[in-house]
Amino acid sequence: MDEPFSVWAPQRSRVRLYVDGARHEMARDDRGWWHAEVPGAGPGSDYAFLLDDDETPLPDPRSLWQPQGVHGPSRRYEHRAYEWGDSAWTGRPVAGRVIYELHIGTFTPAGTFAGAAEKLDHLVDLGVDFVEVLPVNAFDGVAGWGYDGVLWGATHEPYGGPDGFKRFVDACHQRGLGVILDVVYNHLGPSGAYLDRFGPYFAGKNIWGPTLNLDGPDSDEVRRYVIENALGWLRDFHIDGLRLDAVHALVDTRATHLLEELAVAVEVLSTGLGRPLSLIAESDLNDPRHVTPRAAGGLGLDAQWCDDIHHSLHVALTGETSGYYADFEGALPTTLRSAFFHAGTWSSFRHRTHGRPVDPLTTPGHRFLAYLQNHDQIGNRATGDRLTATVPTARLLCGAALVFCSPYTPMLFMGEEWAASTPWQFFASFPDQELAEAVRTGRRREFAEHGWGESEVPDPMSPATVAASTLDWSEPASGDHRSVLETYRSLISLRRNHPELADPRLDRFTVQEIDGCLLLHRGSLRVAVNLGTGPATVPLRAKSILLTSEAVTTGSDSLILPPNTFAVVGL
Repeated sequence: MDEPFSVWAPQRSRVRLYVDGARHEMARDDRGWWHAEVPGAGPGSDYAFLLDDDETPLPDPRSLWQPQGVHGPSRRYEHRAYEWGDSAWTGRPVAGRVIYELHIGTFTPAGTFAGAAEKLDHLVDLGVDFVEVLPVNAFDGVAGWGYDGVLWGATHEPYGGPDGFKRFVDACHQRGLGVILDVVYNHLGPSGAYLDRFGPYFAGKNIWGPTLNLDGPDSDEVRRYVIENALGWLRDFHIDGLRLDAVHALVDTRATHLLEELAVAVEVLSTGLGRPLSLIAESDLNDPRHVTPRAAGGLGLDAQWCDDIHHSLHVALTGETSGYYADFEGALPTTLRSAFFHAGTWSSFRHRTHGRPVDPLTTPGHRFLAYLQNHDQIGNRATGDRLTATVPTARLLCGAALVFCSPYTPMLFMGEEWAASTPWQFFASFPDQELAEAVRTGRRREFAEHGWGESEVPDPMSPATVAASTLDWSEPASGDHRSVLETYRSLISLRRNHPELADPRLDRFTVQEIDGCLLLHRGSLRVAVNLGTGPATVPLRAKSILLTSEAVTTGSDSLILPPNTFAVVGL
């Protein structure tokens, strides 16, 4: 029997279903849900809803398939029709693993799930454990970062639609790679966001758009909308974890925060499926309670991005101290030891104290993701320039050594592993010309305030910007790119083969500064990294040399490291 059609529209006096060219009246229940049964309207049927007396059909807010884009009708999709080939995959926890962040549209010239799947062997050879995919839910236009999505359950059709995404996840699992999906619940994009037509989904705005009604009247169904969407990705697409975008923008004053409610629901699903499922937050709050277990009064998330580590590394590598980077000059040793630099301390950028300390006795380092680069920190620069545009290769590798040999969960951004020369710039492709021009003008105005000329800011609406941001897969086999790739492979292999380098215990982790050089104590191993301007002599009696930069000199009682070199040694 065909499943009935349903939609939540509590404030509408009439809802009609438009399916396969015919209109059908829907019946309302006492919770504000409207229902209709249409015999024969099974998988593959196109449908939409007509609200009150409006004759403009709108897609289903809980749509699973939008083959004609976010403004077109929804199409019924049957999850059970896909035949999975990953029965041997039992999943893995995120803790301490290596994560590789990628954007489907620019990872390969094809810009599709199928194109990305063709490069998975490269990731296996690199040694990463998880692929973290930028948002793949439906957004208006062909190209975009994915953070302007409006239909959270429908997979972006130009990438390959729902079946294409399942084939990609399947291919990852068959190669031993877990998959984390980036999801955005803090706002909706500016084009195709019809939720407010159906019900009280919104309650205010943030800098990106309308925010969800999580604690006002009728918010139970809105929260359910978010949680069911998250569980759907994990259950129906076999995803192993979710990265929750900008959770600090989720306004929720209830006693049980949405994030805690979500953590409980995911834990229940994980138990039922018999495989680990992870939740990773992006948060600007520097609040360790996000990753504190619920039994200890926290929200129970598994990990969170740690921008303080990034900012400290960025300043140490580049010397850049403009904007919020000003606070992080000389902050690297402190931040490496404690994850958060702003931990109840003054933030000049915010003009107030910020954050809360991490307890090194109770909070393991693997709950924080450490990275040299990510999509935000590259793409939100005016020209989308990577570290390779300003940092010498040898210095970049020193930063990588700190990330991969730290107690934190390492993450790298696509192409970083070979010091890709391609930038990663902001781009979108809204068909509405008025909206497109507003985005273009706003982007240029934003960076003009920071001293960038209008001609220096790439046109976010130009296909040339997308092309410029697409990885060049001829690079990994040549010159310095090949050498960088080999070092990244070696660092990841070293971390995997020497558990001391992945030890997450912050209370056992020591960072010394010796002669301008950082020395990380990792059990019986030492990681020496010279980011200074002169040679550093580090008093170490090395039993074994696990990995060094070519210029490092080893003696019986010391290491001599020229600037921009590192060494990993056993005592």
